[in-house]
Formats: sequence, structure tokens, C-alpha cells
Amino acid sequence: MKIGKPHAPYIANKIAIDLLNSSFITMSSGVEPVAKAAKDIIEVDIQKELALEERVYEIMEENADEMEFMQVDQRNMFWLIKKRLANEYGVILSYEDRYSDLSHKILDNLIQNDLIEFNVSENMVKNIIFSSIESYLEKFEEIEDRVIEKIKNYKRKLIPGSEEYDIVFEKLYQEELKKIGMM
Repeated sequence: MKIGKPHAPYIANKIAIDLLNSSFITMSSGVEPVAKAAKDIIEVDIQKELALEERVYEIMEENADEMEFMQVDQRNMFWLIKKRLANEYGVILSYEDRYSDLSHKILDNLIQNDLIEFNVSENMVKNIIFSSIESYLEKFEEIEDRVIEKIKNYKRKLIPGSEEYDIVFEKLYQEELKKIGMM
């Protein structure tokens, strides 16, 4: 699953909490610097993919007439162009490989900045980071559905997309994350 920018801080918090809760890792500066380092790396990765997709849209727009004439499937063409340009933008399209790469980058950054210490193999620590990313992404749709259902049951109807809706959604989303220990 693709990681959206709004999810970066939540994934980063989950990584930091899971590292804190492991019995073989100690944090030299606390949870916040670890979460910030992870968030920064995740956001850089997201930005790379957004830049890639922006370029794909530009190419499709430049060739719109030709694509229409040839009756090209727009979604399929988007994917083909994205796949072709991915290496140039440093984007890994396989989500499992991408999460593994992110896990390595986060771990390397945490070690380089002396934010964590451990006495096990780096692979064990990387696996915690990888699992944190995957478990958040598995649960986020479920959490999102629960939050939307709660908002639907409000006496006063909130309009999706409105500022009030977004504020209530964010508050309820964070409460749900806290309930399951992701925040």
C-alpha cells in the first residue's frame, strides 16, 4: 500500500513506540528524536514518489492527443510510465522492497545519530521497523472506517472535507491509535 503524507507521523510514532517496547533497544535521547528521524526519512521517500508521479502526469498531458487517438487506457499508461521512470527518481515500486529499504534507512540514521543502542543484530532491529510500517498500514483502513462510522453517528452532521470535519476526524483518529497502542 502507498504511504500518504498524512500517515508519516503516525508510522514514525509507531516505529518509535515499537523500538521503545523492545527488550533489546535503548534510546539515548527518548522517543521524540527517534520518531522525528523516522518521519523525516519517510517524508523524503513520499516526496520522491510525488515528484515521480508529477512527471508522469506531465508526460501524459504532453501526449494526451496521441493517447486519445490511440484509445490508450489512462491508468495502464500511468503505471507503465511510472514504472519506466521509477529508477531515475529513486523510487522502489514494490511495497515490500520499499518498506525494507525505508527500514534500513531509518535504522542507519538512528545508529548514525546515536539515537538508539542495541546488543543484537541490526537485522533484528530493522525487522521491528519493517513490522511497524506494515502493521500500521494494515490497521489504518480499519481505524479510518471506525472513525468515519463514529462521525456518522454524531447528532450534528459534519460535512466531509470541511475544517470542522477534519478536526474531529483527526482527534478521533488519534484516539483510536492510542487505544491500540500506536501512539
